[in-house]
Amino acid sequence: MAAPQQQKLKVNGPVAVTANRLSDGVVVWRTAAGGWSTDLADAAVVTTAPEAIALLESASVRHTDAVGAYVAPVVVAEDGTVRPGNLRERIRVAGPTFTLPGAPGADLPAA
Repeated sequence: MAAPQQQKLKVNGPVAVTANRLSDGVVVWRTAAGGWSTDLADAAVVTTAPEAIALLESASVRHTDAVGAYVAPVVVAEDGTVRPGNLRERIRVAGPTFTLPGAPGADLPAA
């Protein structure tokens, strides 16, 4: 059963359940088959609160694979491509919105 705050979940458009893989912290998405995938394209996308709660409950059964599961907004393009639905999820999928110092391609000051 979902926690009370999850039972009042409001869903406005497509959502997916995401978490972090316990072994290494990598972002994972709940699949329709009941597993986890590192590819957002594999995520189970739902559009109603009851569906989202059921997906979240199934994700929270075992905390040995992934932790911190929550419902995240996604955007489904006309061609079926699934993309993150907000800035937080874009950062979780693609990394920082700027080049980190010392990263490949970063302009470092001369020593």
